[in-house]
Amino acid sequence: MSEPLILEPNGIADACIIWLHGLGADRYDFLPVAEALQQKLHSTRFVLPQAPTRPVTINGGWSMPSWYDILAMSPARAIDREQLEASAQQVIGLIEAQRDAGIDPARIFLAGFSQGGAVVLHTAFLRWQGPLGGVIALSTYAPTFAERIELSEDVRRYPALCLHGSRDDVVPPAMGRAAYQCLHDAGVNVTWREYPMSHEVLPEEIRDIGNWLAPLLGEDAAS
Repeated sequence: MSEPLILEPNGIADACIIWLHGLGADRYDFLPVAEALQQKLHSTRFVLPQAPTRPVTINGGWSMPSWYDILAMSPARAIDREQLEASAQQVIGLIEAQRDAGIDPARIFLAGFSQGGAVVLHTAFLRWQGPLGGVIALSTYAPTFAERIELSEDVRRYPALCLHGSRDDVVPPAMGRAAYQCLHDAGVNVTWREYPMSHEVLPEEIRDIGNWLAPLLGEDAAS
């Protein structure tokens, strides 16, 4: 398993964002985003893990970086749950490593794009037991959420930001909204934002992420 890419701040890190890439990408995919956000989040470390390379059924069995195999696209995503659980455990290991390195878990955030976002939602709300700063879910869905999920009071405290493209033809906006609605109905302080884009990331979106994170981390949103 590849070591995660770590982007340190100029000073001492007192917060951390663990950011998972999407299907077929790699740990360098969101490095430019992390570098841009670090201009605002001056004491935040970014940890960018790498998914294992394995065959993906819906892509003809070709091997590529994947947090879990996708077996079918409809009527809803059919996935390899065992692989998803393994990826969730990998993320939990990263949270624990940052905690052991001195970062308060209440200042550790999980972020993920597309398939990486699905892992983040599963890990944060269904598997991790303990404090967490919050969750950022980009252009993603929640294949392991039931129609309703029961969350502990501590988990309901995690703020969440769900961002999606209105023209996304890879993960339809309805799938992202369903995840948002599930969290909302469970009592999570969750925000939904849509952008005029496809399955991608826009500068406006990154700006909004920075503005959402800054007050949670005690940074000046205008910086």
